[in-house]
Amino acid sequence: MSLRLEPREHAPLGLRLLVSLLAGAIALLFVAIPVMAAGANPCEAYVLMAQGAFGSMFALSETLNRATPLILTGLAATVAFRARLWNIGAEGQLYMGALAAVLVGSGFLQLPGPIMIPAIMLAGFLAGGLMMVVPTMLKQRFGADEVVITLLLNFVVILFIQMLIEGPLKDPLSMGWPQSVPLLAEAKFDKLVPRLRTHWGLIIGLVSALLLWLMVKKTVLGFEIKAVGENKPAARFAGIPVDATMLKVALISGGLAGLAGVGEVAGVKGYLSADLSPGFGYSGIVVAMLAGLSPIGSVLAAIFIAAVFVGADSMSRATGISNYLADLVVALSLLCVLVGSFFLRFRLAPANPKVEA
Repeated sequence: MSLRLEPREHAPLGLRLLVSLLAGAIALLFVAIPVMAAGANPCEAYVLMAQGAFGSMFALSETLNRATPLILTGLAATVAFRARLWNIGAEGQLYMGALAAVLVGSGFLQLPGPIMIPAIMLAGFLAGGLMMVVPTMLKQRFGADEVVITLLLNFVVILFIQMLIEGPLKDPLSMGWPQSVPLLAEAKFDKLVPRLRTHWGLIIGLVSALLLWLMVKKTVLGFEIKAVGENKPAARFAGIPVDATMLKVALISGGLAGLAGVGEVAGVKGYLSADLSPGFGYSGIVVAMLAGLSPIGSVLAAIFIAAVFVGADSMSRATGISNYLADLVVALSLLCVLVGSFFLRFRLAPANPKVEA
């Protein structure tokens, strides 16, 4: 019996979840090969990774702390990609959000203590959002490629941050270390558990995921985003304000990435430095793809990726295997998801028998 590929009208939720789970499992199977080549038992290595990520309250706290910015940058990619707006600039938007938090929360503006945290969150959201709105406007006005613009802006922003922390924003008490002036105590996020690093940024990420899910599923804007992402000319013909919708998406996407930067400054470091992010913005793209562009799934995907990185550090200390194994797991997971997305779009069906004349 011959088979043919036919497009799916709709991929059920169960199938999308299965593809994401299989992607992670298959990636771990492939990674077992270099683990064995390094002379270690893959099962023992994965057990050590799981213990390093979830085996104690401290380990769980480190995993959730690592997942917090990934949730927000994953949501930033999710909402943008749903509208076919390719935001590759979450890394730069994260840094701009962090810069705005420092400018507002370090005493440059005299604000009452109770409104300090809402102020730095709003400033970070707007700073990150504007970093995505500008490339979107250039795309609409001149047909510029937002992929290239947002990607290159990442490097521009990081160089700009380095200039500031070596110049006007440099902390005079840092003993020459390139970092900004610190945030005031009123502008820092409280810890969720005493003596552990998990902070209120995690709650912000979870609430953002819930709000984004409600927006996508229950609001007119969510319907407009879906329509624009599916078929932009048809959406415009139906009366949907395509350009306005894309600008709204850009503001939300960049703003979420900016909030990730606020969380890293206000919840973890307390100051701005050039090494604030080890690539959270780029990892957010992997989170979004693993989640199948689902806001709730982005939370689970972010925790998975955070667990891989945190667990790989612990496993590396115990076995001597390089913690770059985590990058391999993440890269292979993304590759498997991309392959699996083909089967979300198409399915195998029996070929129609030839009709004889």
